[in-house]
Amino acid sequence: MDKKKVAVLGASGYTGSELMRFLLVHPNIEVVHLTAEKHAGKRISDVFPHLRGFLDLELKPLKPKSIPKDIDVIFAALPHGTSAEIIKELYDRDVKIIDLGADFRISNKNYKKWYGQHPCPELIKKAVYGITELNREKVKKAKLVANPGCYPTSSILGLAPILKNKIADESSIIVDSKSGVTGAGRSPSLDYHYSEVNEGLKAYKVGEHRHMPEIEEALSNYSGLKVNVSFTPHLIPMDRGILSTIYVNLNKKITTKQLIGLYKKHYQDERFVRICEEKVYPSTNQVRGSNYCDIGIKVNSSNNTAVIVSVIDNLVKGASGQAVQNMNVMLGFDEDMGLEATPVFP
Repeated sequence: MDKKKVAVLGASGYTGSELMRFLLVHPNIEVVHLTAEKHAGKRISDVFPHLRGFLDLELKPLKPKSIPKDIDVIFAALPHGTSAEIIKELYDRDVKIIDLGADFRISNKNYKKWYGQHPCPELIKKAVYGITELNREKVKKAKLVANPGCYPTSSILGLAPILKNKIADESSIIVDSKSGVTGAGRSPSLDYHYSEVNEGLKAYKVGEHRHMPEIEEALSNYSGLKVNVSFTPHLIPMDRGILSTIYVNLNKKITTKQLIGLYKKHYQDERFVRICEEKVYPSTNQVRGSNYCDIGIKVNSSNNTAVIVSVIDNLVKGASGQAVQNMNVMLGFDEDMGLEATPVFP
């Protein structure tokens, strides 16, 4: 079959780099157009030397009219606001669009509250939220997919089965998440200098992180419940990875073994979700560089609560890998095509 032609807008960031890593080994994809405002005129292999000999395309300025007409799939790895403006110009083309930014993940009401005025609110309802494991049938038919945020991916996959089965109290969920520094992006900032981050661990945006409404909306839509989450993110001095420790009050008696069984059944056909055995809890180093989400579970019978530990690579399952997974579903390819690599260890 002819290869599908792909454009990546905003290719010089970490998510752009990871997209290249997967797309370049995808048997049915050809990367033909890349943009990067700060690096326009350079070759992608100059910005990312690890791609030398794999891809040497010149990075172009971000001009929608210059994107070739025969592109089949566009990945937009752009800042919020910018992404929506560009997608608005591209939407009427015969093309599939996957937005890795925040512009189409939440309702217009919540977007106004957390981000400001939306450039094209009419497209929000046309977008499909791209947690593949939850919305696969909708993703199959989608023209525009809103790729989820990294924290929400680990949180939502960790909570979906227990909320769908009405086992947990949806009004008092605590999500404590820790992320590697790449989650902040590649642009220089004093907060993420080596000497500012190394040997430290800090919470940030406590009770006001923009991923909180995304987690609540996605889980509410999936479970039919009004989900309320207390979400606190932390920055941890490592390159990549997210570990979310989730605390829920249970509304029925259930053992750890039974709850693990429920999760295994819920995700039994999912290629990229792995449920740990009893008394086994996952580490970020066992999903590094991969599209897996690993989940460990413990029920505390003395106070009828459960602790769910969910780990992902924030740049892969939390961004670029999930975007490629969604693309595969949209185009009718095998879902794991281009994503078959095992995690990198150590």
